[in-house]
Order: sequence, then C-alpha cells, then structure tokens
Amino acid sequence: MQQDILINYSPQETRVAVVENGAAQEVHLERTLERGRVGNIYLGKVARVLPGMQSAFIDIGLERAAFLHVADLWQPPSPEGETPPANRNGVPPRPIEKQVFDGQTLMVQVIKDPIGAKGARLSTQISIAGRMLVFLPQDDHIGVSQKIPLLQRDALRQRVRALASAAAGDGKTGGYILRTNAEDAGDAELTEDIAYLRKTWTRIREAAARQPPASLLHQDLNLLQRVLRDMVGEHTNAIRIDSTEQFHALMAFGRDYMPAAAARLQHYKGERPIFDLYSVDEEIAKALGRRVELKSGGYLIIDQTEALATIDVNTGGFVGARNFDDTVFKTNLEAAQAIARQLRLRNLGGIVIIDFIDMMLPEHQQAVLAELHKQLARDRVKTHVGAFSSLGLVEMTRKRTRESLAQRLCEPCEQCQGAGRVRTARTVAYDILREILREARQFNPREFRIVAAPAVIDTLLDEESAHLASLSDMIGKPISLQPESGIGPDRYDIVLL
Repeated sequence: MQQDILINYSPQETRVAVVENGAAQEVHLERTLERGRVGNIYLGKVARVLPGMQSAFIDIGLERAAFLHVADLWQPPSPEGETPPANRNGVPPRPIEKQVFDGQTLMVQVIKDPIGAKGARLSTQISIAGRMLVFLPQDDHIGVSQKIPLLQRDALRQRVRALASAAAGDGKTGGYILRTNAEDAGDAELTEDIAYLRKTWTRIREAAARQPPASLLHQDLNLLQRVLRDMVGEHTNAIRIDSTEQFHALMAFGRDYMPAAAARLQHYKGERPIFDLYSVDEEIAKALGRRVELKSGGYLIIDQTEALATIDVNTGGFVGARNFDDTVFKTNLEAAQAIARQLRLRNLGGIVIIDFIDMMLPEHQQAVLAELHKQLARDRVKTHVGAFSSLGLVEMTRKRTRESLAQRLCEPCEQCQGAGRVRTARTVAYDILREILREARQFNPREFRIVAAPAVIDTLLDEESAHLASLSDMIGKPISLQPESGIGPDRYDIVLL
C-alpha cells in the first residue's frame, strides 16, 4: 500500500500527515513551545522514594516530578555476564528502596511524555536511536527487529558484533538492536551508525559529569528529522514539505544519516495549502468529534477518558443486507477497519474497549477479530487484542507514549469542566431557591439579588415565578434578578444587598 507523507511547517508548529489511498491515517504535530520529551536524557535527582508503590519521583527540571517504577530500573549484569536472577521470568527485582535513595542523582530517559496530571515516565535503561541501530550503552546483547526474517538474524548479529568490537577502542562494545531498515545495510553504513551512536553517548557522559542535577543531557530528534528516521518505509512514495528552508535543512540531514529516505524528499510549491491536497484539516476536525460515520450507514461513537477509550459500533441506517445477521456482520467488518484507522489518527492509547454489535455466529466473531488484527498490523505502535468477552466486548491495548490528538489540540470546556454536560436551567433555578433560603437563615440583608445566565433568569421569571414569589414572602425580603450573558449556564451568584 503506497503512502505519501505531507509536512506542513510554520515557525510555531510542524504538522505531519501520513496518507494512504487518499485518506489521512496518522497525524503528528510538534509545537515549538510544547515539544515532546520522549527519548530525552536527563540527569535526575531522586525527590522521594515510595516503597508502597515501588516507585520514585525524580526531579528532571520539568513542571511536575517524573515517575520511575522499579520495573524500569536497569539491572547491572552479574560478574559472569548473566542477567541477575531477580530480573528473569517475571520475578520482581529488588525493592526500589534498596536501589535508590532520596537525593541520589540518576541518569534517566523519558519513555512516556507527561499526560494530563501525570508526570513523565522514566527509565534508567538508556537507549539512543540511530538510523539503523538502537544503541544500549549499559548492555552487551545484540537484538534484532521482529520484522527482519528469522533466517537473517544470526548473520546480522555477528556482523554488528564484529563491527562494534572494531569500533570500541576501550573494549566496551555496548549492546545494539537492529532496526528494520538495517536488513539490507552494508558494513560501511552500519559502521557509520555505530560511530555516530558512540560519539553521542560520549557527549552525554561528558555532559553528565559537568552538569548539575535536573539538567537535560540529550534531546531526541525533532519531528522533521524523526519523519526520515521512523516513518519512511518501503511503501513510502514521497515526502512533501512546503517550506523551502526546512526542505534544504532536512535534505542536508537526510544525506548525512538517511540517504535512502532523503531521496524521497520533495519541495511542495503548489498554491493550495499542502494539507488541502487530501483534506487533512477536515479529517483532523472529524477526529476531534465523538461520532464517526461508516460508508454503509452505520457509525462509531468514540469516548476517551483518562483511564481508557470506549468505541461503540451501531448499525445506524444500514439495512442493505439480506437479513439482520448479515447486516450486523458487514457493519462490524467495516467498523474493524475504521477503528484501526481511528486509533492511529487520534493516537488513542492505553486500554480500549470495543463494543461491536452482538453477533450470534462464532465464525462471524472470528472473522471480525481477524479483520481487526489485519488492520492493526499496519500500526507502528504496539497493540494487543483479546478475544470477545462473555459480554460481547473486545478488550485491547495500544501503547501510549504521548498525548492523543484531542489532548494536544483541545482543553476541557470552561463551562462543563470536561463533563460534556451542564445542568438544566430549571435545575439551577431550584439550586438558587434553596441557596437563598439557606442564606436567609444566616444573614439579614436588605435584598437578595440573583445573578445568573439569561436562560436561568427567564425560567425564574416565567415557569418558576410563583415559587420565587412564595420564597420572597416566606423570608420577608425582596428578590431581584439580574441576567448576565457572560456567566456559565449552570453558574450563579447571590448578592446580599
């Protein structure tokens, strides 16, 4: 499946869209003032160890302290070169309070950006990504991407180990993971990548020796550079960028580190905005909504909470099949395709619960699951899908490393505070009447004045006028009304005059 990558650049924001078959599949954005921190390496200072949670809060100089779990602590190899038994087969490692202490300085790497009220997630297992290799300076094993054919892996391991030994003047080769695009790499390219990675690690160690705690030691590549490193594959047809300056800068970077990817770079000079070519802005706007229309007439309802995302599949107006079972089956098949795309487009992560329409036939369930697996196989982010539960739900997970599209582009509504609902005018009116009665028992003002939204004031003047007059007689005080268009629909003030 051929894909195009579109890059829309402005000084304040870089936006990238991955387009397949004329439809946007992924959207990535990086704002100059809000650049992500995944991959950054810091010299952190332990602020607090929490034995009960087997974790620690680490000060890395950000607004909120970052989070380090005991499972993300690097375990040094034993003298024989073996991994300590405590870290094998899922056996818990040593308690965190026996490994770190308050005030200790640690070199840490961000593995998850801050999301919502949560701070960044850290690891002390350092990894530095290159064009074809990922360098693990604290390790010594050679790993290979699962996408590289099994028969080639041993030969690649031996080549990289020999090249790394030749490049290591101190005898410490470190560990490496071969990325997918290392499959056809020559020795010269691998040697160049090894030299770049080792030089970067040397620079990081030197910075750690002279910088104070809570300092940034290494910053990962920006979004433009990561496009060449991470997003370009064998199916990429072209990478189009609409900035002359950034085109030349990216071309220079690509020629040095990723010449095959740089060969696909094109400078877009069209008069139309580049995202208008495939209606990407329109797709982004749709991805911020709850409802996703299916071509058959069915639709999805997608809701995101802090803990998980839920997707509900509905037949809607689709009645085209011969019987109801066929209608449900075809809607669910189309929904499986749309769900995989929406997960990528919206960058939904964590736990995802899918409520497909109930299917009576087990073979229909298996076919829908197979289609979901097939579509998710194109996702660069790791996913895991379970079977249908006894309640007809499918539970899945998608690795979350950064905020979703909605979290990046939106904020909670000032009126409803993110609840998605506000109280009705009558509900607010009754709250006001109760509040006035409560205030009248504590204070003795000359008059009560209600300041509220026009809809609430209209309700008190019209449908609830009799109750308002009755309350005024009961407390023996006049009650005046003041509409205020700038106030929230379910907020009010009671002024004592």
